[in-house]
Amino acid sequence: MKQEADLEYTGFWLRVWASLIDTVILLLITIPPLFAIYGRAYWDYEGFIYGPADFVISYVIPAILVIVLWCKLGSTPGKMAIGATIVDARTGGKPTVTQFIIRYVGYYVSIIGLFLGYIWVGFDARKQGWHDKLAGTVVVRRKPGASTPVSFEGMPST
Repeated sequence: MKQEADLEYTGFWLRVWASLIDTVILLLITIPPLFAIYGRAYWDYEGFIYGPADFVISYVIPAILVIVLWCKLGSTPGKMAIGATIVDARTGGKPTVTQFIIRYVGYYVSIIGLFLGYIWVGFDARKQGWHDKLAGTVVVRRKPGASTPVSFEGMPST
């Protein structure tokens, strides 16, 4: 097991900030077309999905955007802003597309029990949420100071 001394696991509050940045960006992308298609009535609707365009704009497009960013950059704009990236928990390398898809679906699993899967990041030794555990990923960043070093089980010792 190799210790990556220059990296640290990205903790709960930094990941909250990253999520807030990503949420604002996604809202800036999704709200204008939703308003253009459905008008003000969209905001008064009490159901889950207003119509087919709502489903595509609110769920499909964000999923595709996030997964493509993860695959291309290993990060979203929010994670980039805090200097974090998603890596394979075992090797420290780039996760597979399948891992990224599982991780995204795992976001919905993490919502169960009042977001317990997200809150888990604050208590887990490797700062993994349920979505990370399901996908076999961790979120890391360059270490600015003293913290728990990152370890990847599958990497050969040097």
